[in-house]
Order: sequence, then C-alpha cells, then structure tokens
Amino acid sequence: MGAAGQLRRRTRARTPPSRAGAGGDDDVGCEACGSGDAAAELMLCDGCDRGFHIFCLRPILPRVPAGDWFCPSCRSPGPARSKSAAASSAATARKPKQFPLVQTKIVDFFKIQRSPLAAASAGSSEAKKRKRKPAGALVVSKKKRKLLPFIPSDDPAQRLRQMASLATALTATGAVFSNHLTYQPGMAPRSANRAALEAGGMQVLPKEDAETLSQCQRMMERGECPPLLVVYDPVEGFTVEADRFIRDLTIITEYVGDVDYLRNREHDDGDSMMTLLSASAPSRSLVICPDRRSNIARFINGINNHTPEGRKKQNLKCVRFDVAGECRVLLVANRDISKGERLYYDYNGSEHEYPTHHFV
Repeated sequence: MGAAGQLRRRTRARTPPSRAGAGGDDDVGCEACGSGDAAAELMLCDGCDRGFHIFCLRPILPRVPAGDWFCPSCRSPGPARSKSAAASSAATARKPKQFPLVQTKIVDFFKIQRSPLAAASAGSSEAKKRKRKPAGALVVSKKKRKLLPFIPSDDPAQRLRQMASLATALTATGAVFSNHLTYQPGMAPRSANRAALEAGGMQVLPKEDAETLSQCQRMMERGECPPLLVVYDPVEGFTVEADRFIRDLTIITEYVGDVDYLRNREHDDGDSMMTLLSASAPSRSLVICPDRRSNIARFINGINNHTPEGRKKQNLKCVRFDVAGECRVLLVANRDISKGERLYYDYNGSEHEYPTHHFV
C-alpha cells in the first residue's frame, strides 16, 4: 500500500472552546450524568440553558460545536417537557425513519442505470470471469499487493436492503447520494484538484488499480453496491458493518462530497470533512465536505486512538492517491473482514488532530 501509513487526517480539528469566564456556569452539571466535571466538554443548550457533556449525548459528539447548539429536547417540535424528560431525551437516541424497501424508490434515489435483477446477471457474469482465472494469477496479485474490487451480494433482495439502509442514513442527515467528487459554484473548482501540488508528493495509483476503482464505480451505477449495511447505534450514531466476508485489500468505497478550499472551512462545525489535498501553499489545500452529497464513506466510524482496544478495531486504511493527476481518497480493507463486523479506520495519521478520546 506504499505510503498508507502517512498522514491521513480526516479534518483539522479545532481546540474546543472553553466556557470558563462566562459567568454563572460554575454550578452547571450535566443533565444526563449529574456531574459538573470535564467543564471543557460540558455544553450549555442555547435554547434551555441546560448542560450536557458531549460524551453523555447519544450519539456522542466528537467535540464542542463552535456555534449555537440545541439539545434534542429543544430541537424537537411539540409541547414543553419536564427537566427529567428533557434529560432522558438528550441521553437517548431516536431511531431514524427507515427508507421504504421498494425497488423503484431505491432505483430512483441512487439513480441506478439498470434494475437490480439485471445487475445480478451482470454480477454473476463478472464472478464467472473471476472464477476462470488460474490460481497462479491470484498468487501473483497478492504478492504485488494489488487492490481488489468489492464483491456485491448475490441476492438482489439483499442488495436492496443494503441500499435502503444507506438511503435511510442519507435522508436522516439531509444529504443526497453521490459517488463522485463534486464541484459546486462558489467552492473550489475542479482545476484546483491537482495532485502535483501535494506537499512532498502523492503516491500514484497504478493503472491496474485505477481500472479496479473504475470497475467498482460501474458496479455501483448499475445497482451492485458494496456488501455493507448502515446501522444505527445509540452511542455511535450511524455506523457501517460488513454484510458478507470482505478480503484484505478490497476497495470498500471512495470518500466523496463537495470539494472546497480548507481556508473556507476553518470554522466549519462539520465533523466529516476529509483532507483531499495538503498543498505546499496552505491556501491551495482542499477538503471533501460530505454534508450535502455523499456515499457510505461518511458513515464509517473512526477508532479511539487512545486505547489498545480502539486501535485493534481498525480494519480499513484511508489512503490518498494521484489518479490521472487528481487527488482521490480511498477506503481499503487492511485485513480480512468477517460478516457482521463493523468497519473502522483511523481518522488521524501521524498528527492527532481529530479528537477521538470519547470514541467507543
């Protein structure tokens, strides 16, 4: 994987703002746990002035937001509730509304070019081609550490459930599906995405691996999605798990979203920004912002860098590549992954800029 171990930070995290000196906050405690400790991570709701630790919320927050923040009780419409009811609401996650498991709705949501049934036939054909390859070729491929395409689930109904789970998460977070980097007016243009600007250079994706990446994109376009389910965890929020066995070095997905200059996002509260280009000239550095357009990569969670148990969870590697002169970010399996296993990667690289100490 070459330089996979180099810095792959998700975003430049800011130091959480302190409430010290605000006046009158010394006796504020968390409505969920009752403690006033960890004051730097104790937020006051801008609607009701009640306090909540970021790690007591469900799902937890990685850091204190820079702007206004409203607790779940104040964000919810309806009659006013008691203090105890508000605390219970803040500490209990709500399960999102499920996307309809209807083929036509899923085809429209993902803009699938072919029906899942036809995709099953195409997938079966590609699987047969793979089976006809001699064993020797597979051994050579492993030695050269070539990337592998994901293998979609054989059952069309199972693929529909997988896509419905992603549609549920995207709809709940107010995003639409996109499987490519997008360039919007007023943000960074595509011409700004130049791998040659990377400080220290960027590893080039080999031609054969680039063809594998294109194969994965074509499969997604015709309804052959990665064998993944997006599930809702009351602590972690949306998270992703394998829905079938996944081999080491398999391309899981590309990290996509709107591309913008880092300088425009320095004070952005989004916790899913990903570094795309770390340029020698900081003003030319780029980030991927998946809050409006994204795919399943947005919901893959990070490990806790501060505990051995957290680091053992990592089963993906986040790697930036030069693909035909442009920067791309791939999530690749760094070991075999069992069915039902949740996916995790390291949000931080050599610099621990992203706060992960409260991650489970």
